[in-house]
Amino acid sequence: MRAEATTQLPVETDADTVVVGLLEGERIAHDLPGGELTTLVAAGEAAPKPRRLAHIHAAGKRWILVGLGAREELDGEAVRVAAALSLGRARELRCETLCWEVPHKVGDEIAGALVEGTLLAAHRDARFRSPAGRRDDDDPPGPERLLVSAHHDVGEAVGRAATVAEAVNWARELQDAPANVLTPTALADAARAIEGVTVEVDDRAGIEARGMGCFAAVARGAATEPALITLCHEPPGARGPLLALVGKAVTFDTGGISIKSASKMADMKYDMSGGAAVLGAMRAIAALGLPVNVLGVVGATENMPSDRALRPGDVLEAMDGTTVEVLNTDAEGRLVLADCLAHAVARGAERIVDLATLTGAIVTALGDTHCGLMADDDAWAASVEAAGRTTGELAWRLPLHPEYGELLRSRVADVCNLNEQRKAASIVAAMFLERFTGDVPWAHLDIVGPAWDLGRPYAAKGGSGFGVRLLVELADALGASG
Repeated sequence: MRAEATTQLPVETDADTVVVGLLEGERIAHDLPGGELTTLVAAGEAAPKPRRLAHIHAAGKRWILVGLGAREELDGEAVRVAAALSLGRARELRCETLCWEVPHKVGDEIAGALVEGTLLAAHRDARFRSPAGRRDDDDPPGPERLLVSAHHDVGEAVGRAATVAEAVNWARELQDAPANVLTPTALADAARAIEGVTVEVDDRAGIEARGMGCFAAVARGAATEPALITLCHEPPGARGPLLALVGKAVTFDTGGISIKSASKMADMKYDMSGGAAVLGAMRAIAALGLPVNVLGVVGATENMPSDRALRPGDVLEAMDGTTVEVLNTDAEGRLVLADCLAHAVARGAERIVDLATLTGAIVTALGDTHCGLMADDDAWAASVEAAGRTTGELAWRLPLHPEYGELLRSRVADVCNLNEQRKAASIVAAMFLERFTGDVPWAHLDIVGPAWDLGRPYAAKGGSGFGVRLLVELADALGASG
C-alpha cells in the first residue's frame, strides 16, 4: 500500500472511502453539506468511544466514523489501533483508495501513527500457501493507496512512518518464516540485502577464530552454519555516540540436550525475534538516513541436540575470557548474546541495547503489554523507556542488584548460565549479560511477551516486529541530541 499526504479536503480527493475520527465533546470539523455524518452520530450509530465504528454512503463516497476517545488521552497507540480497525472495515467495503482525515490541532506524530496503524494492519503473508490453497482470509482485497489529509503538509511524517512500517513488516516476515527456510545463513543473506549499510558475516570458523567460545558451543549441535552478522551505518556528518543494537537470533530453539516439551515448540522459530528487530531497525535507519553511527550485531544459530551438542556441565570460555559453567542448554540465548555483546564493546560501542526472547518468566511478570527492561545506567534506561512510550512499544524497568548476581555463582567457573533456584529468572539472566558490556551504558529488552501473537488490531497473530519502531526512535533521538 502506498501512503501519500495531501492538503485536499477528503471530499475533494479521489478516495472512495474516507475515515473520520470522533473526539469526545467535539463536532465533526468537515461534515458534508447535508450533515450526514453528524446525523449518524446523533442517531447513536457512531460515537467517540474508542474502537466504535460506523459507516455511511454519501457524496459519492463511503464514510467510516471511528471513535478516538477524549482529546487529552489521544496518543499514537490509540490512533494506530483506530487506524487498524478502520482498515478492517474498509476491506469489508472493498475499498481501493482510503483517505484518513487527520484530527485538527494534533502533532504530526499523529499523522505518522495513522500511517503505521494502517500499513501494519494491511500486512498479509501468504508466501507459504500454494495458489490453490489461498483463502480470502489469507489475502483479502484491500486498499492500494492511503491518503492522509491535513490542513498543512504532513508529507515528512507520512513518509517516515511508511518507511518504518515497511521495515517492521519486513521484520515480521523474517519472524514468520519457518526454520527450514530461515536458516542463519538465510538471515545473513537478508542482512546483506539491506541498502545503505555495510555487512560482515562470520561463519562457524570465523566465530571460533574470534574466540567466541559460548556462541560457538551453542552452534555446535546443529548441522546448519551459524552466522555472526555485523552491520554498520556510518552516514556523513553523523552525530552522537556509537549506538550498538544487539539481537539474539536463534532461528530454532529445541532447548538442546535440555530439550523443551513438545507443546508449542513450533513457536520456537520466533526465538530469532530480537535479531529480526535489529535488522528491521537497521533497514529503517539506513533508509531514513538518520545522522547517527549505528552498529548492528546479530548472533544467528540453531540450538539442536546431537552428538556434538553442548552438554550440561560443560565449561566454556567467552570472547572476553570469562569462563561459564553450563547448567542448562536451554539457557542458550544468553551464551550467544554474551559473545555478541563483547564483540560490540570491542568494536567501540558507546551505547548498547540488546533485544532477546530470553526468558518465559518475563511473560509471567508483564504479559504482552510491556517488554522487560533492565539497564545499568539510569539516563540510558530513561532514553529507552521514552522511545518505547513514543512508539507504543512499552518497556517496564526491573531492578538490577548485586544480590541477584550472586545467584550466578559457579562452583567450577567464573559464572554459571542459569540460576538453579529459578528466582528472579529474567533479572538474573540480564545480570549474566551485564558482565559482558564493560563500562558501556547498556540496556536489555526481554521481548518474549510482545514478540509474536501480540493481539493488537495491527499485529494480532504471528510476528509483531516488536522493537523496530523503538530502536529507530531511539537512534533518531540519539542523533538529534548529539
